[in-house]
Amino acid sequence: MKPVVCAALGLFSLLSPAFAAPQPLDLDAVNKSEWSAEGGNEKEISPLLIKAQVLLDRARFSPGVIDGRKGENLQNAIEAFEKARGLKPDGALDEELWRKLNEASAEPALIAYTIRDEDVKGPFVKVPDKLEEQASLDRLGYSSPEELLAERFHMDQDLLKALNPGKRFDEAGASIVVANVEAKAEPGKQPEKVAKIEIVKSERVLRALAKDGSVMAVYPASIGSEEKPAPSGSHTVRAVAPNPNYTYNPEYGFKGVKAKEKFEIKPGPNNPVGSTWIDLSVESFGIHGTPEPEKVGKVYSQGCVRLTNWDVEELSKMVEKGTPVAFLD
Repeated sequence: MKPVVCAALGLFSLLSPAFAAPQPLDLDAVNKSEWSAEGGNEKEISPLLIKAQVLLDRARFSPGVIDGRKGENLQNAIEAFEKARGLKPDGALDEELWRKLNEASAEPALIAYTIRDEDVKGPFVKVPDKLEEQASLDRLGYSSPEELLAERFHMDQDLLKALNPGKRFDEAGASIVVANVEAKAEPGKQPEKVAKIEIVKSERVLRALAKDGSVMAVYPASIGSEEKPAPSGSHTVRAVAPNPNYTYNPEYGFKGVKAKEKFEIKPGPNNPVGSTWIDLSVESFGIHGTPEPEKVGKVYSQGCVRLTNWDVEELSKMVEKGTPVAFLD
């Protein structure tokens, strides 16, 4: 912050939210966050927004990556939640929305987690940027324990580190603070099957609908690309493939890919289609995960419908062969 040059400016810097000192960022600060008119307007990571994102995630109105910051994915998730709960759909984090979110779940937003042996044993890999070079790897695994843990708890890696200053993530037995995203359904209860999927291109979201037309889940999505635009009309789910291979076809003509022959990339969370592929009745088109969850919902895709790995894994458990899928402009 620039030095205060006069008393009036000094007073303004104390009163204006834009110049307020960063709030404490720890488990208690987030779990005890309460709505206020100025809440969530900070330039830094906001405890209030972390809590809101976790609550939306647990209600299956996904904000994408939990990062504690304002953004289009969070606004879309709020608006979808408001529509589903009969509130004014303005995408604003207001007092009524806050009350409804907290009514949906009494579990804390952040919890302590003890790092396990399987979290740190690897193997971890350095994944090349070029698709042709990725084809030489035996598996497209995580690049580090931080990436593995951040994805498991639907978090941005920067937020994971900010909540755990000075902590190492490669030591089994260490205690860290993470988003409590697993407190959703009753233990052992399988989610209801989706009756229909709607992919809304203009809003960059995927909606999962129940038999009565109510919204079961909403996920941010990157939809199609210049090289491989999304289709229109009605289609169906053909199959679900967890841990898929990815086959590149030179007919796609992706920028930066010079290969003239088809090649295959092995499975893993950093595979170009992520951890899960939901095959659609459109040749070579599906709903899938991504190695770059922070880019989901942005104008970024190599074709198809791209969700975060955790969102597509959740959706894959709610669909079956023949589930209708409608692409809406």
